[in-house]
Amino acid sequence: MLFCSWAFFQFFLLVFALYWFLPWRRLHCEIPLPRQRRFKLTGDEVRVWLLLIASFYFYASWSRKLALLIVVSTLLDYCIGLGLDAWQNPRLRRALLMLSISANLGLLCFFKYSNFFLASLDELLIAAGAPVWFNTLRIILPIGISFYTFEAINYTVDVYRGHVKAERNPTHLLFFVLFFPHLVAGPIVRAKDFLPQIRRSKRWSWARFQLGGEYFLLGMLKKWVVADQLALYADPVFSDPSAYGSLANWIAMLAFALQIYCDFSGYSDMALGTAHMLGYKLAINFNMPYLATSVSDYWRRNHISLSTWLRDYLFIPLGGSRCSFWKTCRNNLITMTLGGLWHGANWNFALWGLVHGVSLSVNRAFRSFCQVRPRLDAFLQSGWGTTLRRAVTFFWLAQGLVLFRSPTFALTRAMYYRLWVPVEGPDISHIYGYNLFWGIVAGFVLFHVAACQRWWERLSLRMPTPILGFTYVLALILCMVMAPIFVKPFLYMQF
Repeated sequence: MLFCSWAFFQFFLLVFALYWFLPWRRLHCEIPLPRQRRFKLTGDEVRVWLLLIASFYFYASWSRKLALLIVVSTLLDYCIGLGLDAWQNPRLRRALLMLSISANLGLLCFFKYSNFFLASLDELLIAAGAPVWFNTLRIILPIGISFYTFEAINYTVDVYRGHVKAERNPTHLLFFVLFFPHLVAGPIVRAKDFLPQIRRSKRWSWARFQLGGEYFLLGMLKKWVVADQLALYADPVFSDPSAYGSLANWIAMLAFALQIYCDFSGYSDMALGTAHMLGYKLAINFNMPYLATSVSDYWRRNHISLSTWLRDYLFIPLGGSRCSFWKTCRNNLITMTLGGLWHGANWNFALWGLVHGVSLSVNRAFRSFCQVRPRLDAFLQSGWGTTLRRAVTFFWLAQGLVLFRSPTFALTRAMYYRLWVPVEGPDISHIYGYNLFWGIVAGFVLFHVAACQRWWERLSLRMPTPILGFTYVLALILCMVMAPIFVKPFLYMQF
């Protein structure tokens, strides 16, 4: 069930009605257990069970077996967490931690990377003149496996470090992993942020419901009005760059840069909105990354839950930036290359991550270069200098996204050739026209200006309630009009 599908709307409305409108707070029951024990169940716990069952159904509607696999792996982490909390022997605790990390990464590697490595090994053998040795496996990639694997690792590592106590209630840990708003495409949730929320009593709040609705509506606008429309310009060209001229390739590159941001941030906004309407808070995952003034600033603004996870659980354990310049460069390269592979089983993703690792190292060297040249540093910090840095950063990021989007090196080379060597050829204006494209780009720029100046925030506080409601209705109508006939999956669901 995709967030932008009618099936999800029906599912969520049912869960929402049961969650808030039934008298859970007056419910207190006791379940008899052996040896004259009783298990007390409050209304808040029943609500947790309701959301847990709904979350399991949400994932099981795609694959029951893989939903059970998530449950089994989470229960293993639950037992390991109890062991980490109970035992003080350093070797035993380290062994338990390695068991958890190995189990979670083993699942990730098996489902996501086994066929990739087998195919790569076959290509090497064929290039060396040997016959094909390995056949690919018939494996279904679980949706969102990269996200909930990182969440499980975060939990056991934090218990090992003492940052969070082991969860004693297995229902709560299952709910932390399975909570359907963030299950299939993030944001990556930290146990220390989410587990305490489960224990808090939930009360209805109109203000929080309005905030959640605004987030969800914003996500729909990004997905249907921007991302899905720009896909019309990006997908045909990226599938065969050599069939189009240079202009069409430049348009496709820009279209995909805006598409992937609006598609993924739109999903994240919908996840935040859905969670808020159920009384939970997820972490902000985007902060207008295309206003970044450098590559390092970009990763502080883009996919924040992933970049902070890589920083805390990979970059810093490798030594972070506390070591020499060259070791810091090494740490950047390792972290970003693995971060690129996290996105998918493709050498293009690894190369894209490697390019970002090099870019971070170059950015660090350039900062040091500017610090000893006050005039240059003053210009770059000025208004014109900041605009220049943002333009250069966006241009570099958009160029890198060609690697991210192209499925093969051959298509990547073909597109880069047409981007940098003028080639006459057909464009796509005769199919879709460029008025829609440039209109969306202009709206995208205007949205960022309005967000920076906080125009909507100030205007909505002064706007009469009926007019504000009418504005939301107009935005919803725009979503319905622009929605594609067939529901398009979110791009990050494949990761």
